[in-house]
Amino acid sequence: MTTPEVKKLSKDATFYVLGVVTRFTQRRDKNDNPFWDITLMDGEGQIEGKIWGSSEWWHIGDVRYKMDPLADENVKKLEGQTVGLQGKVVAFRDQNQYNFNAVYYMDQEKYPPHTFVRRAPIPAQDMESAFREVIENCGEPVKSFLQYLFFERGLWRDFSVWPAAVSLHHAYVGGLLEHSLAVARSAAGIAKNYRDGSFPVDTDLVTAGALLHDLGKLEAYRLSPAPDMTVAGTVAEHIVLGYHRLMALAEDYGRDHPGSAPSEKFLLAMGHILVSHHGCREFGSPVLPATPEALIVSVADDLDFKLFCWREQTSQLDKEKEVTDYVASVQRRFWKGGAAHG
Repeated sequence: MTTPEVKKLSKDATFYVLGVVTRFTQRRDKNDNPFWDITLMDGEGQIEGKIWGSSEWWHIGDVRYKMDPLADENVKKLEGQTVGLQGKVVAFRDQNQYNFNAVYYMDQEKYPPHTFVRRAPIPAQDMESAFREVIENCGEPVKSFLQYLFFERGLWRDFSVWPAAVSLHHAYVGGLLEHSLAVARSAAGIAKNYRDGSFPVDTDLVTAGALLHDLGKLEAYRLSPAPDMTVAGTVAEHIVLGYHRLMALAEDYGRDHPGSAPSEKFLLAMGHILVSHHGCREFGSPVLPATPEALIVSVADDLDFKLFCWREQTSQLDKEKEVTDYVASVQRRFWKGGAAHG
């Protein structure tokens, strides 16, 4: 079954799912017995669950044999590997939970891990065309600066395929590009609305800040082959990494293109967008948005995150259900919608 199909199963249903492990952590219960938290990704989504100490572990290859999860080297390096999981849907605190009673370490050549990594639903060529169009619509010197960053300095190679997260949103190949493009389009529309209403908004600054607001994720995450967090991402986080990388690239641009770089004030305003785009300190921003442009990008970023969560959660509902379970990351339940979706 696919991960979305599993998530639609009712309590006590059993299933088998195949994919690549994106997270694997050994823990101990109150009796000091080992168990494991695991997240599995296939081409359509992710599923999280638990492997208890009584579960069976099998190596599937030329020779089939039972594995000792506490000693086998294949288990120690399970993240990024292809496995099959046999499981059952159980109820925990009024929500479905997935317990896996058998783990199958697959032949990695026959079932290559990268073939199970989810990809953005929008064709890569379409996103690239839209991205280039957004930059082309900027005035100078912003247009040349963005073209330099992405296409002369080579950011595009990684930016076009990188994930935007490990699990919460757009956690797949091309997710960073899909998310950044959506934020830029939304932010540009909001900026134009206020500018047309005689509000002092720099639309080029909004576009540049929106496209670059998650620049630090190029260092904070990696594909191995599924989305994963780097050491730098864990200890420094993408906001700090992005600000420092932007300023370093801006310095290089000023040296390579003397006299045509954006002003120091413009670069500081763009850096402010990067460090404030999460909107509040509780969500990781060291400062709050303090300019119209930063406020607009922060709102557009938050909206795209929540809309993504709505789409993911409601798409997994059974036909007869209209409201999702409580989603902790956004502190709410989602509703499929009113008459337009009825």
